[in-house]
Amino acid sequence: MDLLPFLVTQCLNAFSQAALLFFLGVGLTLIFGIMRIVNFAHGTFYMLGAFVGYTTVRITGSFWLALVVAPLVAGSIGAAFELGLLRRLYRRDASAFLMVTFGLTLVLEEVIRLTWGVQALQVEVPDLFAGIVFLFDEPFPVYRLFLAGAGVVVAIAIWQFLERTRLGLLIRATSQNSEMVHALGVDVNMVRSGIFGIGCGLAALGGVLAAPLVTASLGMAANAIIDAFVIVIIGGMGSFLGSLIAAVLVAFVQVFGNYYFPDFALAAMYLLMLLVLVIRPGGLLGKEA
Repeated sequence: MDLLPFLVTQCLNAFSQAALLFFLGVGLTLIFGIMRIVNFAHGTFYMLGAFVGYTTVRITGSFWLALVVAPLVAGSIGAAFELGLLRRLYRRDASAFLMVTFGLTLVLEEVIRLTWGVQALQVEVPDLFAGIVFLFDEPFPVYRLFLAGAGVVVAIAIWQFLERTRLGLLIRATSQNSEMVHALGVDVNMVRSGIFGIGCGLAALGGVLAAPLVTASLGMAANAIIDAFVIVIIGGMGSFLGSLIAAVLVAFVQVFGNYYFPDFALAAMYLLMLLVLVIRPGGLLGKEA
């Protein structure tokens, strides 16, 4: 393969991978930015989205409906979990959140295993994106182009939501000074429940979109939570733009690393994280400790 077609196809692969990583990372960083909670169950919500998406497609035949149903289901479970359990722990040590969210991971994984079994389940690519296109005479899956475009659209939508809407203003204000927001008459607890649900829903959306590529399987959660934490650490805790930049960087390291030195691709991702932390201990756009 010539150099230019190779670079174009690999870069597009990286951007499609970055979209999936962004859905993971931005949900986790929003939760941390508002609530200062490291959600250990985030990867499990990603996996839950894939399985709910599979069932929705099987029942209705609509992949587009799965993109709506799975985030709503995961977001509702996440909001209910915050309302019922996490809300009682805000005055405790941060380790309490790790233990409780880890417990949620175990519960959800067992529910998924009992409901869908242990076999990997394939979600079919929508007919509209099932084909290929030729870029410089090289075939490239249309679905990966769709993923890259979906990542751009969702990133812009989240940015506009945070910057232009009243709820986005409340979310940003709560992240900076929740006591002042509460003093102004805003129900901070409802804001926290909503943002936890939104973060879980975004992870589930990523799981639905990833399912046609990697299948819905019980191993999704472990890989997803590692990628999510790496993205949040590189981008900076609580930084929306940082998570976007980190997702792109990690995706390029993964794609080109798997091509040139597959045995060391994972180590390359950790090396990138280490280099960023050496230069900026708070992450690319995070606050310095």
